[in-house]
Amino acid sequence: MTTPEAVVSTGTDLLADAVAGQAVPVTRVDWRPPMPGTADDLATVATDPLRRDANDRALAAMLGVTATLVDVAPAAEVLGLAPGEFLHAGPPITWDRASGPLRGALMGGAALEGLVDDPEQAPALFEAGTAVSLEPCHHRSAVGPMAGVVTPSMWMFVLEDAATGRRTYCSLNEGLGTVLRYGAYGPAVLDRLRWLGDVLGPLLRAAVRSVREIGGPIDVTAILTQMLQMGDEAHNRNRAGTLMLLRDLSPALVTAAAGAGFGADDVAAALRFVGGNDHFFLNLAMPACKLALDAARDIDGSTMVVAMARNGTDFGIQVAGTGDEWFTGPAQLADGLFLGDYGPEDANPDIGDSAITETAGIGGFAMATAPAIVRFVGGTVPDALATTRRMREITIGENPRWSVPVLEFAGVPSGIDVTKVCRTGILPQINTGMAGRVAGVGQVGAGLVTPPAEIFPTALAGLAARARTRG
Repeated sequence: MTTPEAVVSTGTDLLADAVAGQAVPVTRVDWRPPMPGTADDLATVATDPLRRDANDRALAAMLGVTATLVDVAPAAEVLGLAPGEFLHAGPPITWDRASGPLRGALMGGAALEGLVDDPEQAPALFEAGTAVSLEPCHHRSAVGPMAGVVTPSMWMFVLEDAATGRRTYCSLNEGLGTVLRYGAYGPAVLDRLRWLGDVLGPLLRAAVRSVREIGGPIDVTAILTQMLQMGDEAHNRNRAGTLMLLRDLSPALVTAAAGAGFGADDVAAALRFVGGNDHFFLNLAMPACKLALDAARDIDGSTMVVAMARNGTDFGIQVAGTGDEWFTGPAQLADGLFLGDYGPEDANPDIGDSAITETAGIGGFAMATAPAIVRFVGGTVPDALATTRRMREITIGENPRWSVPVLEFAGVPSGIDVTKVCRTGILPQINTGMAGRVAGVGQVGAGLVTPPAEIFPTALAGLAARARTRG
């Protein structure tokens, strides 16, 4: 019997390890059986004549978008929010099913808008439901981090694709810890929100408009390209992005302040706040990713995911080939590191629209660009590299604009494919913050999480049903 020159191994590593121990080269194929119950739907979608071209078009549409920062304005002005209308992160939900952090943020939002004198009075308002309404941010071309609550008076970043004029929106970032988006609603939280509305928002508007008039709008997509080269992954690490934004806006903040009615002290406070808030750029990265992914919506036959979002109770995805339909399952608890004395029992299940970054190929998909992130969310540097490589197995292609230096400048894996998730069983990796499960607590940690597995077979079934109807 002759010794083989090489061996290809699939499945478990037991055989591969035994062969490698005998000095025989082994090629390991990370094969997994498809998710249970998906075989028929996988076969149907695989033979759909629209699928290949539809996915190519969806990926090209996403990659063709350049997001620019064109304005900062109140939600009432740019989103048409009326008094009593609240936006939130994730798929649709009602007050009776809302998680603690979402309730806390809604309570604080009601007090901010003057609908109640005290946040503790707000539950009765939402339980009655006659003077208020809840709607996902995604339904208004917006995204919101964590609880994602947006009220009419909150100021929003306005991003635009110059080629099409399409726009997306996101609120201003409050910082970390005890903040509204993590469900806190104390006096300090509301005071900060009022300052964002009275000072920072108008100052940013003046600066953004000044920059736009002098040299054109700030290219957010280009900043994302640079920050991935500088150690950010644009979800839980945004330090380089925030500093580059501050570099671009600082001169205009100074020169435009007087014309907007603000003095040197206001400018100094704004610069300190943005410069001291490493996550400030996240609220630009998110709408930039949504702007790109929205370009891929409503492409019949495409199996590409265009949104992943969580409301603290449900995790939902939307797919290019199934319109605005949400496929939902239970939000999962993140596995990570906790602040202070907090532990797993204090954390709420995953929440926020910020997984739009992973949907676009950054965040958890680009962990190899930001090995330092493991100190914040847990894991090791080899884990970060392996995660980016693994995400290639469930995506349609890569984004050449957003590259990974340590992986020979390969583009980040982009375009999550429902069929590839169901065929491999590999779930998208998400970097996330953790909110306290009790309303009012705020942030308790950060970590890693994946979607509930069952939502992908459900989405696949929806795609297969459409393919059968066409066929």
